[in-house]
Amino acid sequence: MDKKLLKSELISGKKIEISGSKSETNRLLLLQAIYPEIVIKNASDSDDSEVMKKALLKQAGKIDIHHAGTAMRFLTAFFASQRGKEVILTGSTRMKQRPIHILVQALQDLGAEISYLENEGCPPLYIKGKELKVSEVCMSADVSSQYISALLLIAPSLYKGLKINLIGEVTSAPYIKMTLALLSEIGVSSDFEGNTIYVRPLKNLHKKEITVESDWSSASYWYSFVALSAVGTCLKLSSYKEHSFQGDSILSEVYTFFGVETIFSDNEIVIRKIQSVENVVFKYDLRNAPDIAQTIAVTCFGLGIGCELTGLHTLKIKETDRLEALKTELRKLGANIEVSDKDLFLKSGGTINKNVSVETYNDHRMAMAFAPLMLKTNVIISDSEVVSKSYPNFWKDVENVIIQKKGD
Repeated sequence: MDKKLLKSELISGKKIEISGSKSETNRLLLLQAIYPEIVIKNASDSDDSEVMKKALLKQAGKIDIHHAGTAMRFLTAFFASQRGKEVILTGSTRMKQRPIHILVQALQDLGAEISYLENEGCPPLYIKGKELKVSEVCMSADVSSQYISALLLIAPSLYKGLKINLIGEVTSAPYIKMTLALLSEIGVSSDFEGNTIYVRPLKNLHKKEITVESDWSSASYWYSFVALSAVGTCLKLSSYKEHSFQGDSILSEVYTFFGVETIFSDNEIVIRKIQSVENVVFKYDLRNAPDIAQTIAVTCFGLGIGCELTGLHTLKIKETDRLEALKTELRKLGANIEVSDKDLFLKSGGTINKNVSVETYNDHRMAMAFAPLMLKTNVIISDSEVVSKSYPNFWKDVENVIIQKKGD
């Protein structure tokens, strides 16, 4: 269903409750499947996490994870290491185009029995679970950190643990550190030095309750809403920590450039627009937080300023080719934008076109990243329900914090 967003303004002072981080939740769900003593609180209510929950209960047969890339990577490692389980992992048409050969090769090097059922290097996969007895593996580090995290999550359950030798420059290191931090919370010992990670085995675990921090990626859209609002506008978001595991928590630093301050108080943050932005160019290397690239690019366009975003090579293999999607949709709105295979260049200025229909390409982040432009113009979001992949209550929250401008 398309959603027409009429030109509106943000109601200052409203509070938004955001569910637990999808990234943390999916990691903990897998760990809980291995160690049932784990109790998870404030889990994500996203489609991706629901897919993970259901898949982890299956012992055999076909498992369709739809568009859930994280689930595909994590479940591949999980089922490969579970003796006696025999599954076929498949997904959407786009999922069948997304490469997974680096992870599969690493698992095969560890002794896993995995084969491709259609196109070489991509899902669907046939997996026959078995005990993985090899304890050291090499893996390319510059594609997706989810491949590395998938191995790290099963590492404590392996007889000798696991040593991973990473080749090349590490991408999205905060997500690797998030995985290791969650392992540490359940008592797993590990070392991460240079390009080598060693995770020691964990045989026994007493009951452990873990509360998931709210999702920083979801917070990014509210930072954009505030950045595109008048000076003095603020929102409250819960539940967030000043010292977060999540790489996207750099939002509190990044959005100071757009005149937005972040105040941490108890279990929430207050984000406030404290000054207007000069006509300058925002430059940032997002290799450690590529998921907020779409939000930042749209924020810059809405403010009429330029940006140069680098380190975006992983966006080509997401739910869609996010760089090409951004270029196409922002150009429709009037932007002067160019992209390469890893960078984005947006020029300042230009007029924001009205009543443009933004395609979402089955990508939840496209829908939510473009929504704040409703503060500047009328905009239509195609296939708006795609937000349920990570933030099912997004449109309800939007309706609660905006008011239509008179005369628009």
